[in-house]
Amino acid sequence: MPDRITEDVATRAYADHRELLFSVVYNLLGSVADTEDVLQDTWLSWTARHAADGADGIENPRAYLVRIAVNTALARQADISRRRETYLGPWLPEPLVSQPDAGVSAERTEAVSMALLVVLETLTPLERAVFVLREVFGYAHTEIATILDRSPSAVRQLAHRAREHVHARRPRCQADPKVQRQVTERFLKAALGGDLAGLLELMAPDVTLWRDAGGARGPLRPVHGRDRVARVISATARREDAERLDVRYRTVNGDPSAVLFDADAPFAVMVLDLAPDDERVRGIYAVANPAKLSHIEEK
Repeated sequence: MPDRITEDVATRAYADHRELLFSVVYNLLGSVADTEDVLQDTWLSWTARHAADGADGIENPRAYLVRIAVNTALARQADISRRRETYLGPWLPEPLVSQPDAGVSAERTEAVSMALLVVLETLTPLERAVFVLREVFGYAHTEIATILDRSPSAVRQLAHRAREHVHARRPRCQADPKVQRQVTERFLKAALGGDLAGLLELMAPDVTLWRDAGGARGPLRPVHGRDRVARVISATARREDAERLDVRYRTVNGDPSAVLFDADAPFAVMVLDLAPDDERVRGIYAVANPAKLSHIEEK
């Protein structure tokens, strides 16, 4: 009976914090599959700790679980980096899709936006871990130092470098969700309708297109500049026979976005990043790699 009680306590504690663990690890790795692997390893370590003979009670399960998950994620970074070095074309995070009216927990905010995750890819693993824990989840420097087994002064230096790097590339201002939805609808209408002038009107001069198709189709590098981006989108829409695509508007990584279906299968996810000053499109993130869309349901 005591073993069963211990097992139940461990299961409940893990379940209570799984959403937090998923959010933290996903922000570190940008991959749902890798995140699930890390959470599985975290669960095994957690239950082994509870099952150990003479194991003392864990006063703060949340802190203990976050420490296991973060360090497990960091240990996988080398392998993940090697995979991305050989990835064909631009790499984008795996999109997290939900219904527009679905409730979003406090732990799934701008932290998981596609635009911010792309910027976080340019940090070192430690800088990214510190930034996510500090700027997104509000951990104190001393708490992060304990999680990462670093001194508080080292954590403060990492936090400063990461914050300066991110803020230089990603303004904190966010577009109004209603405006973002409206612009997304207009953008899709122009793109799928072959309206080149309409596309040019919606985009900022320095717009960048990232199209992650795993090298199967589309440009192998990000495309910069309004004219070039518009030509690529127009050519892609014609080539893929846009009339057969069904557009569903969803929330993707916290932002109003679009999911395109071909029959019942997800074809692509498109997220637009708007400039805060004039609300024109400054970033287009299109995920069309089938391996990254297989978890998306039509409903």
